[in-house]
Amino acid sequence: MLSPRRRPLPARALALAVLLLLGACATPRPGTVDWGGLPAAVELEQTPFFPQQDDQCGPAALATVLTSSGLSVTPADLVAEVYLPGRRGSLQAEMVAAARSRGRLPYRLPPQPEALLAELEAGRPVLVLQQLGVGPWPLWHYAVLVGIDAARERVLLRSGVEQRLEMKASRFLASWQRAGSWALVTLRPGELPARPLLEPYMEAAAGFEALERFADAELAYAAAAAAWPGSALPRLGLANVAFARGDLRRAESGYRAAVALDPRNIVALNNRAEALLRWGCPAQALRVAGEAQALAAGGPFEPAVRATLAGIAASAELDRASCPSN
Repeated sequence: MLSPRRRPLPARALALAVLLLLGACATPRPGTVDWGGLPAAVELEQTPFFPQQDDQCGPAALATVLTSSGLSVTPADLVAEVYLPGRRGSLQAEMVAAARSRGRLPYRLPPQPEALLAELEAGRPVLVLQQLGVGPWPLWHYAVLVGIDAARERVLLRSGVEQRLEMKASRFLASWQRAGSWALVTLRPGELPARPLLEPYMEAAAGFEALERFADAELAYAAAAAAWPGSALPRLGLANVAFARGDLRRAESGYRAAVALDPRNIVALNNRAEALLRWGCPAQALRVAGEAQALAAGGPFEPAVRATLAGIAASAELDRASCPSN
């Protein structure tokens, strides 16, 4: 029988893809990419500013967006978590993890300039990674995008020791695209980005569940369920949280709702069978696990389903009168 930590979860079905690029700190050089003529002018003047110390643009930039999201944090609070002295920089994975450990959902934006603009218009500064310079010695730099003036083809950044660095938009976009168009906003649990996409949002939310920050995960999954009422994934996430908390009735109901939306969802079927077994309903669990087994044959979830079936076979109980009727 699978434990909550071992059973397949949406976090594992949707792997969190974070580029492990190193962010150092350097001086910008010209780029060549056109901004695209977006008709907008916005500046988030109240965005805090933390001038970087030495090569620590990562802690400074992350502290900026976390403080903007309502937290009280300084670069010094983050150095031990995100700064690698041997490499004189910060990796994206550590930046993401530090945000999540402080109760913020780190949502990676799609690689389009319009996505950056949408977040600024929603009042959120954007953490960006730039590759400054070209050739065999690229220089990586984290900054925070706080403004755009498309008519003047300029962007505004909190960058390094510059509180209001104005940069030509094409130059900025070139440096950003060379760094993989990596951009991040830090959301409060339950808050959605300006233009949310289901799978990236669920990947980010599943990180809360992995850390056992179940209250944060529940808020994030509930927001996703409201935003995407036809998707099984948010219901699966909510059911996983209920299961982890020991609320088997709510978990079973949630898994059942996920299966109703996606009858071929092996994870939801397997986890529903586990919830039924823990509830004391082995006969119903066997039926549901059988459905999962038929779908899982030869696939990556087959071992998990087998383990669930083995747990059911080891149970000598009869279904309780309180078991669900379907």
